[in-house]
Amino acid sequence: MKRIVVILTVVLLGFAQAQAKPNVLFIAIDDLNDWIGALGGHPQARTPNLDRLTKRATLFTRAYCQAPACNPSRASLMTGILPSTSGVYLNSQPWRAAMPDAVTLPQHFMKHGYWAGGSGKIYHGPFPDPPSWNTYWPSPTKNKPNDPQPAKRPVNGIPKAAQFDWAPLDVPDEKMGDHQVADWVIGQLGLKHDKPFFLACGIYKPHLPWYVPQKYYDLFDAEKLTLPNVPNDDLDDIPAAGVKMARPQGDHAQVLKHAQWRKAVHGYLAATAFADAQVGRVLRALDKSGQADNTIVVLWTDHGWHLGEKKHWRKFTLWEESARTPLMFVVPKGLAKALPGGTRADVRLDQPVGLIDIYPTLLELCGLAANPANEGRSLVPLLADKNAKWDRPALTTHGRNNHGLRTSRWRYIRYADGSEELYDHKADSNEWRNLAGDSKHAKLKQRLANWLPNTNAPNARQRKR
Repeated sequence: MKRIVVILTVVLLGFAQAQAKPNVLFIAIDDLNDWIGALGGHPQARTPNLDRLTKRATLFTRAYCQAPACNPSRASLMTGILPSTSGVYLNSQPWRAAMPDAVTLPQHFMKHGYWAGGSGKIYHGPFPDPPSWNTYWPSPTKNKPNDPQPAKRPVNGIPKAAQFDWAPLDVPDEKMGDHQVADWVIGQLGLKHDKPFFLACGIYKPHLPWYVPQKYYDLFDAEKLTLPNVPNDDLDDIPAAGVKMARPQGDHAQVLKHAQWRKAVHGYLAATAFADAQVGRVLRALDKSGQADNTIVVLWTDHGWHLGEKKHWRKFTLWEESARTPLMFVVPKGLAKALPGGTRADVRLDQPVGLIDIYPTLLELCGLAANPANEGRSLVPLLADKNAKWDRPALTTHGRNNHGLRTSRWRYIRYADGSEELYDHKADSNEWRNLAGDSKHAKLKQRLANWLPNTNAPNARQRKR
């Protein structure tokens, strides 16, 4: 009898210790740039739920992706491995084949007693990773239900536009894939879990196409929307490698030809407002679940997005619009041994950080063993002390040996052919004046170049078509 009591006591103690570990609510939004109220990227953005979250959170105002494309950015964040180390630079490269032994962030949590589940876009769609999850909805190989679409496409009239399109839909929110993803996550928050959870919620919008319910378009007066300020000579001082990335005669020329710029901005703002609404539903469910005090919330986006700045659309550049991302943490007081006071509410940190830093940060916050393969740095020192020393620039890579570095003041870009760009954000936040050719900045460029990767791995193999 005594032996049974001892065994039962050990089991109960183990259960209590497991429950003492913080939960993690891991929210990702696709293609969302700094057009949220808290970051001020667009004066007419309507993101009340994200803005309310920032009032509870510590917000990194200079957070940057490691690659301005969905697949390499997400692969880097989820493995803690830089694109320049893995060779995964592009959307067409299966990341798991390039890193067969990588332990992903949710796998690491599973190894340490967590239940890991998710829904929506966490990995790039063609390359899901079933081993990363105990449960994934709607299936381990399909990240979300399909969205409704207009009967005739493209609506904007741009020939061969494919997904590069925007229009309101006469459908309720419930028909949208992101709404159903949020429903599933909300359902998980309402359950009693026998293990601490790592719960991922991947919101797909504002990824193209910007087909969302009419009510989100109705939030904006299209005729009064502000367009990005783009000087005619914006690319005149850009090296050929940068102009090639910008492709000004591609999307931008077509948008202007078909008088779609204002309508496109309208579509992006509407899709962002729709995404914001889904995040709000999930956060309200967390508050109602009774688990908010035991749950760390991290919200991130995979990269930024151009809407005509530098005569470019989409991501796929090393400029600020492609590289900058929202990133925020909420850590309740008394939950994390590494941060006993929790995150400070409504605090903004201006140090340049990378999405690759999320992995080691969550491990430290949850008291888990470090992953020695991680190339990021824990952000806990900054979360604990906004004035903590942080001397590392944020690195963004697009294609092999093309890199951008961001310090608190400077953006330095060096392409594979050796050509350069340099911008002083203190005087030129729009990156309109390339200072790389000014000899007085030679020593600065060299100091920055010292932070570039020593390794530039060969390109990982492409997906077979």
